[in-house]
Amino acid sequence: MEENLLKAFALTLFAGLATGIGSLMALLMKRTNVRMLSFSLGLSAGVMLYVSFVEILVKGLANLAAVYGEIRGTWFGLFAFFGGMTGMMVLDLLVPSPENPHSFHSIEEMNDKSQRDNHLLRMGMFTALAIGIHNFPEGLATFTAALYDPRIGVSIAVAIAIHNIPEGISVSVPIFFATGSRKKAFWWSFLSGISEPVGAIVGYSLLRPFLTAGTFGFLFAFVAGVMVYVSLDELLPAAREYDSGHVAIVGVISGMIVMALSLVLFM
Repeated sequence: MEENLLKAFALTLFAGLATGIGSLMALLMKRTNVRMLSFSLGLSAGVMLYVSFVEILVKGLANLAAVYGEIRGTWFGLFAFFGGMTGMMVLDLLVPSPENPHSFHSIEEMNDKSQRDNHLLRMGMFTALAIGIHNFPEGLATFTAALYDPRIGVSIAVAIAIHNIPEGISVSVPIFFATGSRKKAFWWSFLSGISEPVGAIVGYSLLRPFLTAGTFGFLFAFVAGVMVYVSLDELLPAAREYDSGHVAIVGVISGMIVMALSLVLFM
């Protein structure tokens, strides 16, 4: 796995810096393509749900069963899986709802000059902080998956990058019309994504001495729980918010098909 270190870090960096792409979209585009946003969020959710249940959780349970036996390994895997969900839920509870990164902002909001005040500046900065906190475990998830299997890591990195784009918009929009500065809006958004590779580095540094088959089993089950929670609590509700019919569910199904084909074609 040592030869995959650079690939894993590069994929994690790519996923995290996608917040900057969202910021650029908000600062350069005139209108939000809501259908494309809905489809993209659904696509990301489909990829993450499919790979979590079909590949990552399965690998985690298999590793744990090989180390601890089938019954104990399964219980350990389920504990780690729901532990990942619980951890993300606790993060959500600790973040005040007005600054919760699950509340996306559209590009059109930038035209509302009357909303330019200190509250919005505070909201944008706290959103950047909240996204940074949420990106930390996501960075570890991407890095761990890519370290173990770069093929899976690419799919996860792309899915997380897609879901980071509207988060970049969420940071840059309020900061822009609170300060009038495109540079500040971009850099706050950009910095919120840096926590993703930071999470990978810190997590790997702490866990490196303990990276055994059992550890990877726990990590994979935990990562699957994190990704399922993000998909159900963040991506799907946001996709439905911008949906004008069945765009979101088409995106989900498309994401699952893409993930299924990639797993079969690159076995």
